[in-house]
Amino acid sequence: MAEGLLRHFGNNKFEVFSAGTHPSFVHPLAIEAMREIGIDISNHRSKSVMEFLGQEFDYVITVCDKAKESCPTFPGDVKRIHWSFEDPAEATGTKEERMKVFRKVRDEIKSHILEFIKQVETKSEIENASGN
Repeated sequence: MAEGLLRHFGNNKFEVFSAGTHPSFVHPLAIEAMREIGIDISNHRSKSVMEFLGQEFDYVITVCDKAKESCPTFPGDVKRIHWSFEDPAEATGTKEERMKVFRKVRDEIKSHILEFIKQVETKSEIENASGN
């Protein structure tokens, strides 16, 4: 969901990659939750973080505590950010009860993504104004 949100709200200003420490599949309820807000992630695939070893990134954002602890180190001047969210895939109950969890996490991630974009854009404006 984070990849879809950053791609959507980042307006092509970010090159976005998403991967997990234990990839499996894009959860159907995540696809449904994102579709509810007009973002289609049905063509996304679950990728292993190992696919990206050796690549340089400006930011590495982890979104669950398990990933933070097992995320590999990437080369270069990478800024690591951690946002701790409940794993909606672990939700139990009826489909509607599980959807409530997916919606809640989606909205929490969206809030963090919008704030992240604002901070990066502000930092970029300041650097451009100072000639850096």
